[in-house]
Amino acid sequence: MYKTRNIPNTRIDVADALRGIAVAGIILYHSVEHFNIFTQEPIVHTLASDQTISNVLAWLLSGKMYGIFAMLFGLSFFIMNDNQQQKGKNFSGRFAWRMCLLFTIGIINVAFYDGDILMLYACYGLLLIPISYLPSKWVWCIIALLAIQPVELYCLLTGTTIDHSTLWELYGKINSAHEHGTFLENTLTNLRYGFEVNLRFNVFSGRLTQLLCLFILGMQLGRQRLFYNEDCNLKIWHRILISSTIVVFVLSFVNFGELDSWLKPIYNIIILQVIVSAIVSAWYAFEGVRRVLHHLCIFGRMSLTNYLLQSIIGCFIFCNYGLACYHYLGTTYAVMIGCGMVICQYLFARYWFSNHPRGPLEGLWRKLTWI
Repeated sequence: MYKTRNIPNTRIDVADALRGIAVAGIILYHSVEHFNIFTQEPIVHTLASDQTISNVLAWLLSGKMYGIFAMLFGLSFFIMNDNQQQKGKNFSGRFAWRMCLLFTIGIINVAFYDGDILMLYACYGLLLIPISYLPSKWVWCIIALLAIQPVELYCLLTGTTIDHSTLWELYGKINSAHEHGTFLENTLTNLRYGFEVNLRFNVFSGRLTQLLCLFILGMQLGRQRLFYNEDCNLKIWHRILISSTIVVFVLSFVNFGELDSWLKPIYNIIILQVIVSAIVSAWYAFEGVRRVLHHLCIFGRMSLTNYLLQSIIGCFIFCNYGLACYHYLGTTYAVMIGCGMVICQYLFARYWFSNHPRGPLEGLWRKLTWI
C-alpha cells in the first residue's frame, strides 16, 4: 500500500500554466468545430486558409488538450490526497463527494454544450480512489496496460467491431437542435443525450481507456514529484522530450491504414508528451518563458470557471438560438472568435484575481467539498 513521504506539496506554477494552455487550446478547437455544429449548409464567409488551419489545429490540439487536462486532474487528486494523508486523514470519502459535485457542475455545463467532459471526468475520477492505495510498481503496470489501448488492440486481434451507428444517430438529433432549435430545445436535447454521446464518443475515439491512463499518470507523476525542479527531474523531462519528438517524427511518415483505430490514440498521447515535456523543460530552463507563461498561470488557476464560460459564450455565438455563426464563419474566422474568447476570459480572470484568491467556481467547489 502506498504511504505518503511527508514532503510538503507546494503550489506548482508550471502545472497552472499547462492547465491554462489546455483550456485555451480546448476553446480554440471547440471554435474550429463550431462548438459541435457540423452543418451541411454552405458557410457564407470562408478563406483559402481554412483547411490548412483546421488540419494544423487538429494535429496540435485535438485529443491533446483534453489529455493534459486529464493528467493535471490526476496530479491535483494526488496533492489533495497526500496533504490529507500527512494530516493522518482519509481523503477517499471526501473525494467521492467532490466528484459528485463535479458531476453536478457537468450537468449545468452540458445544458449549454453537448461536448461536456466534466461528468465523465467525475466518473473516471472515482476510479482513482482504489488505485491510489496501490504501490507505485502496480500503478505503473496499470498505466502501461491502459496506454497500449487494450480495447482497440483486442478488437484488432480478434476482428471484433463496435457498432457506432447509435453515436451518429444521436449526433444527428443534437446537431439538428443546434442548427434549428430554440435555447430550451437545445438545453433539453443536450441534457437528454449529452452524457451518452460523450461516453460513446470516448469509445469511438479511443479515449475510453486513455483518459483513465492519463488520470493515473498525473497521480503517479505527483508521487514522483516530477513537476518540481528537484534532483534530476529536468534531465528526465529532456529525455522524454527528445525520445517523444523522435517517435512523433517517425510516425508522421507512417500510414497507419487498418491499424488507425489502435495507433492514432497512441500517436496522440506521444504528441501530448512532446507538448508537456517541452513546456516543463522550457519553464525551468528559461526565465523569459516563465514570464510569458505566467499569464497562462492566471488563466489555468480559473480553469473550471473558464471551461463553463466557454460553453455558455461559445454556444451563444455559434448556435441558432444565439448569433448562429456556424452558418457564417469558416475555420479561420472561427479561430479568431476563439482567440477573442480566450483574451476576454483572461482579462476577466485578471480582474477577478485582483480581489479573490480563487476563481468563482473553484472557490464554490472547494467550499462545498469541505462542507
